[in-house]
Amino acid sequence: MDAERVLAFRLARSGLASRDARSLAEAADCPASDFSRDAALLALAARCDGVSREGYDEAVETGELALAHTLRGAIHAQAPRDLGLYGRALIASRDEELGPQLGQQVQQLGKSKGFSPGDALAEVTDATKQALGGGRRLSKNELHEELRARVSPDLMPWCKGCESYHVAPMLWRYATVKAGARLDHERHYLEGRPGRAQAGPEAVRRFLGFYGPATAGDFADWAGLAKPHAKLLWQDAEDELTEVAVEGRKGWALTADSEALESPPSAEGVRLIPPGDPFLQKPNRPLLTPDQELRKRLFRPVASPGAVLRDGRLAGLWKVKAKGRKTEVTVEKLGRVARPALEAEAQRVADLRGGSDLALALSG
Repeated sequence: MDAERVLAFRLARSGLASRDARSLAEAADCPASDFSRDAALLALAARCDGVSREGYDEAVETGELALAHTLRGAIHAQAPRDLGLYGRALIASRDEELGPQLGQQVQQLGKSKGFSPGDALAEVTDATKQALGGGRRLSKNELHEELRARVSPDLMPWCKGCESYHVAPMLWRYATVKAGARLDHERHYLEGRPGRAQAGPEAVRRFLGFYGPATAGDFADWAGLAKPHAKLLWQDAEDELTEVAVEGRKGWALTADSEALESPPSAEGVRLIPPGDPFLQKPNRPLLTPDQELRKRLFRPVASPGAVLRDGRLAGLWKVKAKGRKTEVTVEKLGRVARPALEAEAQRVADLRGGSDLALALSG
């Protein structure tokens, strides 16, 4: 199968083939990373009409949209029904798989201090539940302060950036996952309502629904799992999969998606999608940017640009910067794209970020 058809399928499944009147929760069916300022807000606004900052904040505040640490321990906006699926259901139960999931720092601390990953996560999870009990809402710094009073010193290495001792980053993040915590619109942590988590293999099905054809290794990277853990979940879904070769690379798709892969819908319009958008996640990168130099420019370790899509194809790179009430959007065109369409999308970005005046600069 050729890359263009696969990208068209994935674009449609990520919700970018057309912008429509779906709800924010429906637009977040594929979780939207919020690792940079307003990333989730901009990603959802690229998928549904009528999105405003006020509406987004209200949805997060009421829990209509779940903002929480889930995949890879990072903050994502997702449908509330999926908070348990992308959170607790994917936490490894065995120490040999949980250790890599919590990261090298936690593994090294465990070896030097003599604790297991499972015991450490259980201790910090209990402390997190206690800290957030009674309807409390805590900022990240306030949560750290509460954890300092409840967690053993062995779990709190010195942080140069914060110039303080606090629970190892991946450990406290996954503790909020296991505790089922979410964030409000002001980025305070509070008790969530994740409900009963679906079985982990359902996440494999969802992943392939967004990024198929793919491999168990691709799923492991996306979900932030140790490969043995990912393979175990993958095996439980294997009877539902069909092998598909993409540009000579072997992968698997849901058998139920065979027809959709063969005839994906056409995409229309221009979109400015932010860094970290679901469509810019690792499974899509080689197909979206086969040129390695362009791929390095689009997917940087820090300060990555966003992507300009025209009718579903990569047509440029963009960045945004606020200067007082002015929003400066810079677009480097990689192909033909009409200025009026770019201006309309750039204005959408400016409005969502709270800048009333737009300055659009084009190059390329």
